[in-house]
Amino acid sequence: MVHLFWLSDAQWAVIKPLLPNNKGGARRVDDRRVISGIIHVLKEGCRWCDCPADYGPATTIYNRFNRWSHKRFWVDLVETLAASGAVTKSTAIDSTYVKAHRSAHGGKGGEKSQAIGPSRGGQTTKIHVLTDVIGRPFVFKLTGGNAADSPIEPVLLNSLKGAKYLLADKGYDANSLRKHLRQPAIVPVIPGRSNRKRSIRYDERRYKDRHLIENAFCRLKDFRSVATRYDKLARNFLSAVALAILIAFWI
Repeated sequence: MVHLFWLSDAQWAVIKPLLPNNKGGARRVDDRRVISGIIHVLKEGCRWCDCPADYGPATTIYNRFNRWSHKRFWVDLVETLAASGAVTKSTAIDSTYVKAHRSAHGGKGGEKSQAIGPSRGGQTTKIHVLTDVIGRPFVFKLTGGNAADSPIEPVLLNSLKGAKYLLADKGYDANSLRKHLRQPAIVPVIPGRSNRKRSIRYDERRYKDRHLIENAFCRLKDFRSVATRYDKLARNFLSAVALAILIAFWI
């Protein structure tokens, strides 16, 4: 028996006012049914052609997801909700690897342009995230699995407003990051690496809250199309991550 996903009345009330207007062309079919079908596919990790008929034609479900991914609508939707709801006083930064399935290869421009790269786990994509004080992702980016965290840090932190503390593990222990945080008066809660000549003092009590970002990754990977990447295009996989964040944290 297949368990279907349907947006609740409360969830739909949040999303409906933010949907794009239907500009010309054929009238869009039932938005609530189609978006529920998209989320069902992402949760179950099934092929688009295997989307249950309860949601309508599978081509309609996929085309809506793909078309709005191209317009960056799904990412903008999460960012709009997060902009008014995120509590960023204590923010955490981290990344997680996602294995790229064989169907994810062959995207236009090659693997590098589609955020796929070699790592210890094979060909992977890396999801970089900032979470707020209660562990809700509000900024997220993709890179290939072979990319270091340091180049993406400024991109993530440029979107950070109102933060007083930044929590991160030892992988983010770099003088350049600490210097960057000093300018907007953000206190780094980052333990020092073992090879530092001088030990780093940090707020150990506050650092314990870093488990919230690890919990967030676990919740996102409950969506099978996020736990394993099946999308050839980075923009489509980023949209899948955005929808998982939307359902798990913001509505």
